[in-house]
Amino acid sequence: MKKLLFGLLLSISISAFAQDKTTLSGYVRDAETGEALIGATIFIPSSGKGAYTNEYGYYSLTLQAGSYEVGYQYLGYQPRTEAIELTQSLRKDMELALAENSLDEVVISGRASDDNVQSAEMGVTRMSISEIKKVPVLFGETDVLKTMQLLPGVKPAGEGSSGFYVRGGGQDQNLILLDEAPVYNPSHLLGFFSVFNGDAINSTKLYKGNMPAEYGGRLSSALDIQMKDGNSKDYGLSGGIGLISSRLTAEGPIVEDKGSFMVSGRRTYADMFLLLSSDTTIKNSTLYFYDFNAKANYKLSDKDQIYLSGYFGRDKFGIGNNFGLDWGNATATLRWNHLFNDKLFLNSSLIYSDYDYKIELTPVNASISSGIKDWNLKEDFSYYANNENTLKFGVNAIYHNFIPGEVSNITDPTEGTSILNKKVEERYALETAAYFSHEWHPSKRFKMNYGVRYSNFAVLGPGSFYDYDAAGNVTDSATYASNELVTQYGGLEPRITASYVLNPEQSIKASYARNRQYVHLLSNSTATTPTDVWMPSTNNVKPEIADQLSLGYFRNFDDNKWESSVEVYYKDLQNQIEYKNGADLFLNDNVESQLVYGSGYSYGLELLLQKKTGNFTGWVSYTWSKTMRQFDEINEGNPFPARQDRTHDISLVGMYSLNKKWDFSAAWVYYTGDAVTFPSGSYVVDGNLVPLYSERNGYRLPDYHRLDLSATYFGKNPDSNLNISLYNAYGRKNVYTIDFQASTDNPGTQEAVKTYLFQWVPSVTYNFKF
Repeated sequence: MKKLLFGLLLSISISAFAQDKTTLSGYVRDAETGEALIGATIFIPSSGKGAYTNEYGYYSLTLQAGSYEVGYQYLGYQPRTEAIELTQSLRKDMELALAENSLDEVVISGRASDDNVQSAEMGVTRMSISEIKKVPVLFGETDVLKTMQLLPGVKPAGEGSSGFYVRGGGQDQNLILLDEAPVYNPSHLLGFFSVFNGDAINSTKLYKGNMPAEYGGRLSSALDIQMKDGNSKDYGLSGGIGLISSRLTAEGPIVEDKGSFMVSGRRTYADMFLLLSSDTTIKNSTLYFYDFNAKANYKLSDKDQIYLSGYFGRDKFGIGNNFGLDWGNATATLRWNHLFNDKLFLNSSLIYSDYDYKIELTPVNASISSGIKDWNLKEDFSYYANNENTLKFGVNAIYHNFIPGEVSNITDPTEGTSILNKKVEERYALETAAYFSHEWHPSKRFKMNYGVRYSNFAVLGPGSFYDYDAAGNVTDSATYASNELVTQYGGLEPRITASYVLNPEQSIKASYARNRQYVHLLSNSTATTPTDVWMPSTNNVKPEIADQLSLGYFRNFDDNKWESSVEVYYKDLQNQIEYKNGADLFLNDNVESQLVYGSGYSYGLELLLQKKTGNFTGWVSYTWSKTMRQFDEINEGNPFPARQDRTHDISLVGMYSLNKKWDFSAAWVYYTGDAVTFPSGSYVVDGNLVPLYSERNGYRLPDYHRLDLSATYFGKNPDSNLNISLYNAYGRKNVYTIDFQASTDNPGTQEAVKTYLFQWVPSVTYNFKF
């Protein structure tokens, strides 16, 4: 009854807000390509009222009937002003052309220049693909994930890795979406490339824990990546040829101004260089990846548009004829946009995601495989009640299929007979959620975005499930039929962000968010590898929970050309997962008996100073943080630093457009060495030297730092260029791992052996567009 009364009062309030009003609505697109401009600003200079376009380029602005000058703007584009007479609600689509000097500037975001001060968002970063392409990275390949690692609060998982940590969370605590489809392993070539081809990407947006209610399922962050729709006005071909990889993209109209397509492919050819080796094993080895992006959209009517997009990528790694490993992701998204009226917008999505890996051991004819598959149905509504009130609400359901591992056809090489076929039972689960959020602007100074998400996770049969004692021994078991409920978890996840504008150049903000995570990545290595296994919450494994509180101060300078921010946060973590010491993991039916559960916390300070426009752009970011974990069974129950605990993290990024022919960029990074566990001593057993370990993560790798440089030359065709870059320009030997082995010079003792990956890595890439 209370819910019904609340809904009735809310409906009456919204109706009252909308009385005697008209609505100006429509889409804002690129004049040359027809691509949606996400986050474009629509404003009324006479009243100060305004709106932003959503992720499909749609906007809705409520106004009194009358005559208005309406401005449309998007950074890097020529602003337009239109005189509009509003006597009734009006649909007004707008196209903006690139500014003449847009090639000479880096565009940080499409939003208004003072958006970081004026909006209620915090802990959020948008980056344009044009900016990402100018930042120097490993192998010269445009990389969304590596560029995100240069932001405050975001830390790389290791040397050259596309994996990342956000505000003390683990790598599996990041929700990575490509056109709404979750990507479970975002890495190529063991992490040195990401799966995201920059030529296929339209926009990126990262939430560092303060995610709106429509996002859920992970504790630390949500990275929302949207693919390009394709040029709806003309056909085009673009791509790049590099030293170890090349890519090609084609796009064009299906029907001009009604539909378009985009296809993009990429492949490395590092394996071709292996053929030059005189070593037969190396010559017969494989090392490459490929990926393919495709998207099409079609406007059925002024109120209906459909989108179909997909991604498919694989990695191939093999050593001679003895060992092979391949892994990859596949996603597909079917979306339908519908306008019920000029205020109510619906996006319906059917999403498929699949990640798997396979290991081949040729000498014993063995095959080992694992993976995870999802089917996801979403309904997302946006209701633009008026300029002060925007409501978002929706539901979604995800059916998970976890495939922990299977080994088949291991044969005795001498007898030729099969000696092992084993499959760990698959797991099934249904994850559902419903959410509601309200963006409320009660005054010009005060803004708030609050909401709540309810999530539920039902573990389903078929399968056998076990209970364990403290020693990991089975104490009870039960078998369930297909789709029979085993156990379920759920709870509310409140979210709130509020901002108060002190003056046009300054604001203060605060936020709180609770997140629940029901799927977990099991890894016994220090870095994410293709063979890590995803598993669900079960009768033994509880959902992880995080509560994060953030405070921030935001300040712009010099007519919004410079922006700065200071954010502090505290995150409390429950039901964190670790392996027992000496855990037995490989194809273990009782892997849950090898796990321990504990808590953690993280807190930190994030500073950002950023120049957004002009020939010289870039940013300086600094993070000071502390990340701790605590488990009764580890480190004698004492808190210990998580591997990603890095006290200091600094990034300096600069981009300079010298003229229409030359662009230069540089990036310098420094961070405290990772926390690691080293032997504190050793002892001899039967003549063998055995390491003695004491404190978990009680040591540190040496501090990390490097400088990357890049230069880009533009020829007669401004859309084509030659990029030359140098990774680790001053040749710093950064330690990747430290292993210990018996000393040959001093028997009875151990010596440390350091491994380095990249000292200098030059790259050359030719980019073209026709």
